[in-house]
Amino acid sequence: MTEPKSDAQHWAQVEEAVELLQEERFREALVELRGILQGDPKNPYGYYFLGVAFYEIGELESARDAYVACLKLAPSYLGARVALCHVLRTVGDLRGAIREGLAALSQTPGDADALYAVGLAYRARGDDEAARNYLTAFLATQPQFEVAVETRAILASLEGHEPEDEDEEDPDDD
Repeated sequence: MTEPKSDAQHWAQVEEAVELLQEERFREALVELRGILQGDPKNPYGYYFLGVAFYEIGELESARDAYVACLKLAPSYLGARVALCHVLRTVGDLRGAIREGLAALSQTPGDADALYAVGLAYRARGDDEAARNYLTAFLATQPQFEVAVETRAILASLEGHEPEDEDEEDPDDD
């Protein structure tokens, strides 16, 4: 009987595919990741990055399935759970999106990415009060400037008015 691979070994298997994803060579990454998973179907990183690749080429149902497979192998993989929340919201499974986002928050309370994902899911469902609560909590984490501006615009739209002009300057403009 062979010993299970370690986390580091699983990561090492996907490093080249991750580089392809960073270079936006998504189809090549898909081929690489499928090969990795054929050889080692228990590599959660393989499924996670397969989900990323599918998402980037617009195959949302395949991305969803890859994230679900990842979470079966690694239920505490926060990035996969948050990504699944976004995909489920995008495909219209708002109940599933909220369930996954809340599971991420129960696992890691106050996680910025999970707060944002849950806030967007509640907004898509039309629950403005819950959306406002999660998105406000997200802003309290001091996110990057661009996503903070977008989130403030969402919150302003929930209040029924346009966002105020930002007095802050983008620190990246220096």
